[in-house]
Amino acid sequence: MPTMYSEEEVKAATLEYFKGDQLASDVWTNKYALKDLDGRYVEKTPVDMHRRLAKEFARIEAKYPNPMTEEEIFDLFSGFQWIIPQGSPMAAVGNDYAIMSCGNCFVVDSPLDAYTSIMQTDQELVHLLRRRAGVGIDISNIRPKGMPVKNAAKTTGGIGVFMERFSNTTREVATEGRRGALIITIDVRHPEIETFIKIKRDLKKVTGANISIKVSDAFIDAVKGDLDFELFWPTTAKKDEEKKYKKTVKAKFLFDMMVESNWLSGEPGILHWDNIVRESPADCYTDVGFATHCVNPCGELPLSTDSCRLLLLNSISYVHYPYRDGKESREFDFNGFADNAVKAQRLMDDLCDLEIEKMDKIIAKVKSDPEPYEYKRIEIELWEKMKKSCINGRRTGLGLTAVGDTVAALGYKYGTDRANEFVEKLYAALACASYASSIQMAEERGAFPVFDHDKEKDNPFINRVLDRLVKNHKEYAAKFDLINKYKKFGRRNIANLTTAPCGSISLLAKILKGFGTTSGIESSHLLELKRRRKINPSDKNAKIDFTDEMGDHWQEYIVYHQGYKEWLDANSDKDSKSSPYHGATANEIDWIKGVEMQGMAQKWIDHSISRTQNVPKETTKEQIAEMYLKAFDSGLKGFTVYRDGSRSGVLVSVDDKGITNYPKEIVVMNAPKRPDSLPCDMHTVKVKGEDWVVFVGILNDKPFEIFAGLSASLDLTKAPKYGKIVKQARKTVASRYDVEVGDIVIKDIIKTFSNPDHASLCRLLSCSLRHGTPVKYVIEQLGKDENAAIDSFYKVVARVLKKYVVEGEKSGNKCPQCKEKTLIYKEGCNCCTSCGYSGCS
Repeated sequence: MPTMYSEEEVKAATLEYFKGDQLASDVWTNKYALKDLDGRYVEKTPVDMHRRLAKEFARIEAKYPNPMTEEEIFDLFSGFQWIIPQGSPMAAVGNDYAIMSCGNCFVVDSPLDAYTSIMQTDQELVHLLRRRAGVGIDISNIRPKGMPVKNAAKTTGGIGVFMERFSNTTREVATEGRRGALIITIDVRHPEIETFIKIKRDLKKVTGANISIKVSDAFIDAVKGDLDFELFWPTTAKKDEEKKYKKTVKAKFLFDMMVESNWLSGEPGILHWDNIVRESPADCYTDVGFATHCVNPCGELPLSTDSCRLLLLNSISYVHYPYRDGKESREFDFNGFADNAVKAQRLMDDLCDLEIEKMDKIIAKVKSDPEPYEYKRIEIELWEKMKKSCINGRRTGLGLTAVGDTVAALGYKYGTDRANEFVEKLYAALACASYASSIQMAEERGAFPVFDHDKEKDNPFINRVLDRLVKNHKEYAAKFDLINKYKKFGRRNIANLTTAPCGSISLLAKILKGFGTTSGIESSHLLELKRRRKINPSDKNAKIDFTDEMGDHWQEYIVYHQGYKEWLDANSDKDSKSSPYHGATANEIDWIKGVEMQGMAQKWIDHSISRTQNVPKETTKEQIAEMYLKAFDSGLKGFTVYRDGSRSGVLVSVDDKGITNYPKEIVVMNAPKRPDSLPCDMHTVKVKGEDWVVFVGILNDKPFEIFAGLSASLDLTKAPKYGKIVKQARKTVASRYDVEVGDIVIKDIIKTFSNPDHASLCRLLSCSLRHGTPVKYVIEQLGKDENAAIDSFYKVVARVLKKYVVEGEKSGNKCPQCKEKTLIYKEGCNCCTSCGYSGCS
C-alpha cells in the first residue's frame, strides 16, 4: 500500500521544493502530482514523480545493450534541470491508477466524403481526447457546399457543419478540467476555402478548435504574381477530368482574406505544406502509411495517422557563468549539451516502448468492457492503428525549452543577428546529437521496421544533418563511425525532433536559483507581473493593498520574470536598460529577425516549431501580409501571428511603478455609425416564469445592441433564430427599430414590448456595447446584485450575453474558491484555470 498524503502536506512540501514559488507549486500539484482513484495524493513532491519516471525508463533500458541506470536517469530528470518529459509522459508513465496514453499528440485518418467516415472520425476524436491527447483532423476530402449527394438532403451542407461537429465534440470532452485540444486543417485549393477562412469571425462558431490552412508553393507564387488560382475538388485530383468541381479566384483575394481574419482574431494559421512534406524524413515512407496529412493542435508535429511523445532539454542549464561578464565569462557547454541530447534521444526511444505498453493496456481494457464488440470496434481499431504506427516508425518529439533565457544568459538580445546565429548553432547541435544517437541505437536495438536507405537517400533534411556531422563533428562522427553505421544499420526513429510550446512545463523548469523559464523557442513575454498574496490575519504588520467583499485582506507585489531577476541579481551595479531582456519581450522584438531566427532553427528540426510572432496592437494588415511572405521565404513550415488585443486573455503588464498599465485619463470611445440594417440573433428565455425574447444586434461579429421584452403578443414559434434589426429614422421623434425574422416583421419593437423600465436598461446596455465596453464587463455588472433571483431580467440577460464572450477570455474576477485571478469564460461559465472551480457546477 503506497503512502498517502493530504493536500495540505503536498502543498507545503511542494512549495518548499520550488523555493516558495507559488505558481510552480500550484502547477505541479494540480496537474502532475500522482493521485489514486479516490483523488488522494500518492506523491508528495516532484522527487517522487522523478523517481517513478526513472524507475520505468530504467526498466525499458534494461532490455537493451549498454543500458542507463535508474540513478543516472533520475539525475537527468531531477529538479527539472536537464531533461524534462512533457505533460502526458509525466502523467502516464508508471501511473497504475489511470489507463492513459503517453502520447501528447495524435493525427487521425482524414475523413472520407461520406457521413459514416465523418462519424467514425468523430468517434476517434472522442476516444483520443479522453485519453489526454491533442488531435489533428484534415477535412480536405469533404465536398464543398451545394454539391449533390445521394441522400434525402439532395445537396451537401459543406465543411462548416462538420467543423462544428468536431468542435462541439472537443468541447464536450475534458480530463480533470483540461480542455480538449483540436486543430482542423484544409487544403488551400478546396472550393470552400472562403468558408474556412471566415468561419471563426463568428464568435459562436468552431469555438473548440484551432484552424490552419495548408498553403502550397504554387499558391504563394500566385499571390506574389497577382495571378489566378484554381480551386477544385477532390483536392487530390491529378488530372483535369478527375475534378468534379472547380472554379478560379485571384490568389491575392484569398491571401488578403486570410490576413484580415488573422488580424482580427489570430486565425487561421498558415502551414507551408510543400515545405513540410519536402523536408520530412517520414514522408519518404508514404507507401507504407507515413504520408503526412495533418498537424497536431499547436502545429509543431506534422503527422501521418500516428502519435508522438514529447521530451525537452532545458537549454539554460548548459550555460556556464550565466549573465556574467569578466574573468568567469559566460559560455555554452556544447559538449555537455550534446552528451545529454544523445541520452535524451535514448529516453525518447524508451518512451516508444512505454507507449506501446500503454496502448496494449488501453486495447485490453476496451476489449474487456461489457459492451458488445460492435460498439467497441472503432476504438479498438483506432488504438491498434496507432500502435502499429508507433512500432513501425518509433517517432519521437525531442525538443528544447528556455531558449529565450539561454540567449539572454549568454548576453545576447533575442531578435538580433548574434542571438540568431547562436540559436541556429544550438538547434544544429541538437539535430546532430539526436540523429547520432538514433544511428547508434539502430546498431544496438535495430532500425525502425520500415527503414529503407534507398527511400530516404535524397531527403534534404537527413543529408543536411549527415553533412553537418561530417564537417562540424569530424572527430565524433569518426569515433563512432556514424556514416558507415547509418548505411549499414539505418536509424532507430523515423523522425526525431520538434519544438513544442511547453507553457506549463516551462513554469517548472530550473533556472539557476529558481524555477520558471521562457517557453520553448519563445522570448520572454513580460518582465514584470502584478500578483496578489492573501494576508494571514495574524500578520499585523503586513501592508494591506485592498480588502475584498469577503473581508479578506490582500497585498499586491511585483513578480519579475525569473531570468530577468537572475540578471538583476548578477548585475546589481548596472542599469536595467543594459539587460539583454530590455526591449526584447514578445511584443518588442524585430519581427523580421524573429522570423529569420525561426527559419534558421527550422533547418534543423525534422518536424516543425511552435512559435507565435507577437506584434503590437497597431500592426497593420499590410504588415501581417509581409510577415506571412517573409515566413514562406525563410523556410518556415508554419507561422502564427498574434496581434496584441486581437484576442483577450494575455498577461497583464505593469509600468515602472508596478501599477497596471491603464490609461492615465478616461478615453472617450466613439461608437461606430450604425448601419440602417443590422443582423441579429433571437433568444427565447424565461423571466419570472414568463416567456420573453431577447434580440441582440451584431456588428463586426460582436453584440452591438439589445432589445428585450415579453413575447406574449408575438407569435415567434416558427421564426428563425436569426434576422435583422432595421432602423427607421424619423425627424420628429426618436428613431424606430423594426425587427425582421424570416417572414415576420415586428414594427417599433420597443413600443411592442411596452416595458419602460426594462427598455431603459436595454438602452444603457446598448450604449455600453456600442461604445466598446467588453461584453465580460457588462455581464459582471449585471451579476453584481447577489440577491437578484436567478430568473430575474438582469440575470437572464447576463446569461444571454455570456454566449458572446470569447472562449478562454479572462473574466477579470478572482476565483471564489482559491482567490486567484484565474477565472476564464469556458462554455459560458466562469471557470478557474488554477483550481478547476466552475460557476456552472
